[in-house]
Amino acid sequence: MAEQEEQKQITELDKPVPGVSGTGSAVALARQLHHECDRLLRLYKEKETFLGDLTPDGVRIVSLSPDSQGASTQQQVQLLHSALRQCLGLLHCLILKEEEEWGELEGDYETLKKIVRARLEYLLYTTKGLAETEDTTLEVTPDHQCNEETDGAGGVFGLKMWTYRVLLELIHWADHAAQTLHIYHTERGGSEEI
Repeated sequence: MAEQEEQKQITELDKPVPGVSGTGSAVALARQLHHECDRLLRLYKEKETFLGDLTPDGVRIVSLSPDSQGASTQQQVQLLHSALRQCLGLLHCLILKEEEEWGELEGDYETLKKIVRARLEYLLYTTKGLAETEDTTLEVTPDHQCNEETDGAGGVFGLKMWTYRVLLELIHWADHAAQTLHIYHTERGGSEEI
């Protein structure tokens, strides 16, 4: 039942909203992604109860280039797009590694993981449409090779901790996307409330 409800939410959100600009839709999409990533982490923590007391080291897995501080909003959206591609690569890798370890599972966590992947892909296409210029071509394919060790610890525990860090990263970048796209929307004269 939850799977049908989640699928319905995707279908409804992906329809263009009459009277809402492309930037306004992008902001709404990023906010929805943030909400779903947050929910995905909660489901993961319910599944892996030992995580309640653990806190990762706080080091970002995905980061922007050091010269992003003085970038224009257009350039910040391009940098955001790059970070989201890295996040998509991490999510693809996470799904692959979990399937290798446990096979294909069912449940709310598994369903929402696939929904987050689809939403993130959709957000990449959206930011590409907003930030691509004649001089800049943006890719939407995942930007990650999936060949590193999961957090150096190895084994099932290492995979679980790495998964936790990836989910935190997704939340961070979805929130960053919502904020950056809101600024971009405002600068582009977006007046509708989103």
